[in-house]
Amino acid sequence: MSEYRIRVAADADLDAARSVMLDTVYRDFGTGYVPHWHADIVDPGGFYLHPARHTLLIAVELPEGPDGPEGEVAATAALDSRGPAHPPNPRWLAERYPSGTTAQLRRVYVRPGHRRRGLARRLVDELLAFAAAEGGYRAVYLHTDPSVPGAEAFWRSTGKVMCDEREEAVPSSVVHFEVPWP
Repeated sequence: MSEYRIRVAADADLDAARSVMLDTVYRDFGTGYVPHWHADIVDPGGFYLHPARHTLLIAVELPEGPDGPEGEVAATAALDSRGPAHPPNPRWLAERYPSGTTAQLRRVYVRPGHRRRGLARRLVDELLAFAAAEGGYRAVYLHTDPSVPGAEAFWRSTGKVMCDEREEAVPSSVVHFEVPWP
């Protein structure tokens, strides 16, 4: 089994990170690229590398062990200080998780051939450590599409469901979570 290095993405990694993200929205979400929802995928540097208090992590495969050359970008995970927008999200969620004090976990995507190896958990742990070190965050929020294989089960094991839009008067396929914060 391969080993992986988790690290902050550099400008040179953005094409590979973008590939993981685009593959996910096309293959797993089935939506393809939607500019209104996925602008950060086209410009991950502008959204995650350059703004203060934001980050983009990657998991890089190490085919020759921990001291060998880096291989494929196997996974991504990002954090920013933007809370959920209303609309499309319920107003009460936007009010509960305001921009500036909410660490929103985004783009936690693992290529299918690298799943079930603990990468998502390691990436989320690193994002939480980043948020704690940055300071100023009062909550950690995320939303997920439960149709993505393993996504809902993973987030239920990590956080607390705040709103399952499948159960709303006007159903949607989005589940919102809060991740416990120290």
